[in-house]
Amino acid sequence: MKYYIILLFLSLSLTSLAQEVTKEGKIYEVKNEKIFFDGIDVTQLLTLEERTFIFKEAALISEKMKLTEAAKLKAQQALKVADQAKLEAQKVKDAEEKAKLEADKVKKAEEKVLKEAEKAKKAEEKSIKEKEELADKLEKETKKAEKAQKKSEKAQKKAEKEIKKKEKLQSNFEKAESNLEKGKKKYEKLKRKGKLSPQDEIKWLDKIDKLTEKVTKAKRKL
Repeated sequence: MKYYIILLFLSLSLTSLAQEVTKEGKIYEVKNEKIFFDGIDVTQLLTLEERTFIFKEAALISEKMKLTEAAKLKAQQALKVADQAKLEAQKVKDAEEKAKLEADKVKKAEEKVLKEAEKAKKAEEKSIKEKEELADKLEKETKKAEKAQKKSEKAQKKAEKEIKKKEKLQSNFEKAESNLEKGKKKYEKLKRKGKLSPQDEIKWLDKIDKLTEKVTKAKRKL
């Protein structure tokens, strides 16, 4: 029953994309909650343990793909912001060139009409103000892009840490189950052969209870 619960949990974790899982030298493909080998559906031909292993590995691959895609999307967004900042910088440069051209025109116009010189002066002041505003905007966009990049890197590190944590919890759970199964088998074997005294049997039952509790705790953590 516990394996069927694990299989259900893992199958819900899979994406619609196929995942390739290698087990004992064989490459299986997991897609739409089914396992294929050489293009053939072998889901029902595998043992429950094999299906659990393959689905678990496929779920981990799927999770990594999701996290990688999310990090990639954030990086693209950061790149888009950087491109926008670059565009704003070009606008500033264009404004500077325009201001220089206006200054040359004003210098020539000063010799003819004082009124035109005053007008050109106002235009130059306006251009400088626009340049300062654009420069300030560029600085803000650059800081915003750097912040987005750092946020993306932090998110990716956090995701990797979560994956490792999940893998460790799963490993602890499987180890606890294995120890419990071994303990039960050994107890049954000794009991069947009549090698257990009443005191030994009490000790063995206590040991099995403790192993069962460990499995329960590991499962709760999962």
